[in-house]
Amino acid sequence: MHRKKIALIGAGNIGGELAAQAARLELGDVYLFDIPDKLGIAQGKALDLEQNGSILGYDVRIKGRPTGTIWRAVTWPS
Repeated sequence: MHRKKIALIGAGNIGGELAAQAARLELGDVYLFDIPDKLGIAQGKALDLEQNGSILGYDVRIKGRPTGTIWRAVTWPS
């Protein structure tokens, strides 16, 4: 099954909440992007949200990436 891809620019509080909501509603795979200096935050938040799926019952892929990789991420195979 083909899943939609959702790109969120900014992995702060608002980006994290939007990613969590998109995951809970299973709108599609979520990619959090932030500036390279904040890459660890985007990756950590994505990992936390992806692991929440086993508890909350959603099945989506959530990844954190630096902003320079937006176009490559959109073309990643599912």
